[in-house]
Amino acid sequence: MQHQKQEKDWGKMANKFDKTAGYVVGEAINEEIYERLSKEKNMGSVIEFGCGTGYFTEVIAKNAKQVIATDVSYDMLEMAKKQLKDYKNVSFKKADCKATNFLDNEFDTVFMANLLHVIKNPTCALEESYRILKPGGLLIAVDLTGYAMNFFDKMKMGFRYLRKIGMPPKGVKNNLSPFVLESFTVNAGFKIEENKLLGDKVKALYLKGIKKHE
Repeated sequence: MQHQKQEKDWGKMANKFDKTAGYVVGEAINEEIYERLSKEKNMGSVIEFGCGTGYFTEVIAKNAKQVIATDVSYDMLEMAKKQLKDYKNVSFKKADCKATNFLDNEFDTVFMANLLHVIKNPTCALEESYRILKPGGLLIAVDLTGYAMNFFDKMKMGFRYLRKIGMPPKGVKNNLSPFVLESFTVNAGFKIEENKLLGDKVKALYLKGIKKHE
């Protein structure tokens, strides 16, 4: 039931998602994330969780052999298909990041953006990521956060969110810190390679973890 509600809520925003997100958080932080992702090379076979309309899928696809872009919302996936129609190495699949039917040790890279702070059990998504990654595989998790933001900038962003989207759903981790994100990731089995706080006024966490060789 909760899963169906999530799909419905995200589906409602599909047509205006990029424009709404740009208004709420501003273009600067998205551009910084995009630029940082463009430096990730040789990503191999990639699975993306929570692809949305494919905003970050595009930059990932340029550095990957193939990408399977997944989301819980069919409407989001349809928008992503339209926006990425020229990328022949990208395919699309409806999937729940916490429980997939992918094989063990199947992917070189797992990528997720703005996902862990909006789901109830981020550890489940990280454990599933660990399972489907090859030994030595790479996790890239990017999440917007209010952590370390100026009080007034945070209030202004919150007002923009309320104006365009409404009240955030229960369980949203608006102020996810680098320390908490790292703790979640280490507990799922990963070795941390990088954990940075990006942004000027609006902040985002950029974490890279490696699946240990067994």
